[in-house]
Amino acid sequence: MKTMTCKQLSGACDKKISANTFEEMGKLCKEHAMQMFKEKDQDHIQAMQKMKELMKDPKAVQECFKKMRNEFDNLPEDK
Repeated sequence: MKTMTCKQLSGACDKKISANTFEEMGKLCKEHAMQMFKEKDQDHIQAMQKMKELMKDPKAVQECFKKMRNEFDNLPEDK
């Protein structure tokens, strides 16, 4: 299992998210983001707007996810 923060995953806070795979990490991060959206957290809403804008450029999205995946892959396993 590895742990990253919401900010490391293009989010807005220091909440720690732990997962066994990068795909699972993405799913859990998305669930956290949606909860913050429901709570009308402005920092998370701004982060989502930035990601929405990024999604307009497929190459930029690919690079962003590649960077996050590399960071995940290079993290040590949690103790």
